Amino acid sequence: LSIFLSLLVPAHTTRSPDCGGILTPSGLRYLAEVSKPHAESVLRKDLMAPPAPDPSPASPSSRNQIISVKVDEFSLTLIPDTGMRLSIEVDLGITSAPSTTKEMRLSILADLHVEMNPEGNLELVTSDCKPTLEEVQSTEEMDRSAPHKSSGSDVDKQINVEKICLEVAKLLLFPNERLMSLAAPFPITPSCQIQYLPLAAPMYSEQGIIISLQTTFQVAGTVIPLPVSPVLFSMPEPARPSPSHLILALSEHFCTSLFSALDKSGAFNMTLLSSLTTATLAERITQMGSLFQEDQPVVLKVVTRSSPRVVLEEDKAIVKLFLTVQIGTGSSVFQSFLSVNVDVTARLHLSVVDTRMIFSLADIEDLELSLATSDVGPVLAALLEELFLPIIREEVPAQTNVVLSQGVHLPHIFRFTYINVNITIHKDYILIPCNLQLEERNG
Repeated sequence: LSIFLSLLVPAHTTRSPDCGGILTPSGLRYLAEVSKPHAESVLRKDLMAPPAPDPSPASPSSRNQIISVKVDEFSLTLIPDTGMRLSIEVDLGITSAPSTTKEMRLSILADLHVEMNPEGNLELVTSDCKPTLEEVQSTEEMDRSAPHKSSGSDVDKQINVEKICLEVAKLLLFPNERLMSLAAPFPITPSCQIQYLPLAAPMYSEQGIIISLQTTFQVAGTVIPLPVSPVLFSMPEPARPSPSHLILALSEHFCTSLFSALDKSGAFNMTLLSSLTTATLAERITQMGSLFQEDQPVVLKVVTRSSPRVVLEEDKAIVKLFLTVQIGTGSSVFQSFLSVNVDVTARLHLSVVDTRMIFSLADIEDLELSLATSDVGPVLAALLEELFLPIIREEVPAQTNVVLSQGVHLPHIFRFTYINVNITIHKDYILIPCNLQLEERNG
């Protein structure tokens, strides 16, 4: 009964994070910096729109018109345990007649936080918004002594403060559409995709905004089961404030899952062409001569016999590949006469290009080869190594790196890329402090 009931439990109840990120106070300042021109453009469009026709009999010359909008201050600060505070100071130039101009200041303080909606997407929500409008300066060119209101109440009708507060989150350059882009599927190979799913709304600490993610992989359109992580992963927080905009962390389980997904997609299956022929092998393996009367080129076909495994240690990442190499002949119909098991242990080199992590096999630390099956009788291990080890040692890393060279997209939001990347490898996880850079929009 317990087994049956466990099958009815939705899969997401057992979800646990395998990677995540911390958007630091420096990152928030950068987002505010690049959002400022966008905010000014949005406010200018909203505030300088032609006013609706006024049915009152008042003279048109007495009506106010906003002629300039300039965002003087636009800042985004962290409120630990709560969220973020957006502070905006906007200078407005207002005229009510050709000869009368004044400057007003619109100040907005808004508290924001990120929630998770029922669909599992993150949403930026405004929890509080306090606008104030006050006069800065008044000039009366026609009659300097004329009385003038300084409260700004005659301008309130022109400025829909409630609408500005309702849509204040849209003044930032990462509205909800960008947050949703965090969970978009990204291709790794033509048949393999990666997707990062937020597990909960972010947490807010003094170090920044912490988000935990779980990775899923699809092969040929189907979500694949992955190895179970023996260790629960939690986003490591730096001991002191980081100057970087963002700190990404990838667990050892994430890396093993990536290689496992590539394995299931067939990315590590490869064909190795050699200079060997059946005749040259017959000189060393006597039974080859009776099996092949005509000289034929020898081909090596590599398949994985179990999923690869990544191990992370301090300042070191290694991958273990468990392969079976079928040795045979034939271009159209492959005929195997030998198979060997090969275990490769290689150092992994890591780099980041734009928003992609590039893994590559560097130095091979260990390579073990043993006979699996043979149609040509027993073959000594030393002879197998002499004949086949050089091509396996050279071609397996080379062809594997062709697959890995496309990279895997790291968690990111639309139009932002990563620069000033510093990768550090620790036991069980990879830490990636980096800065954000807004991509220039073409056209």
